[in-house]
Amino acid sequence: MFSRTLIASAGLAALLAVAATAPAEAAGHSRSTSVQGSGGHGYTSSAAVSRVPGATASSRSVQTNAGYGGTSSRTATYGNGAYQGSGGVTLNNGMSTSHDASVQANGDGSAAYSASRTGVTGQSTSVSGTVSHTGPQ
Repeated sequence: MFSRTLIASAGLAALLAVAATAPAEAAGHSRSTSVQGSGGHGYTSSAAVSRVPGATASSRSVQTNAGYGGTSSRTATYGNGAYQGSGGVTLNNGMSTSHDASVQANGDGSAAYSASRTGVTGQSTSVSGTVSHTGPQ
């Protein structure tokens, strides 16, 4: 479970880094889909991904014609022995979740980590610590 959270996303710094990158350096794509049926039933969805060296950002949105749906976003920055990620989901009814994670290599074979998650009812959980390399010397 921690691995999922860790791989999931990272903060505003990644969004700023992606936004500040010149178009020739940025790599990304987006897509949009609309499916409409009889009686006004249907949905629209969109997704966008942006990647630059050391940072990624993505967002998705799904909205039904009946007004249901939500958006999700994830960002991550990584490099030089560090990872920082965050993300979240917000539904049209205002309910939301969020998560953050970071890992930093200490240079001695150990790494410090921390992760937190906030659920739809506002409850938060967090974990942090240090792991050491225990392989052959």
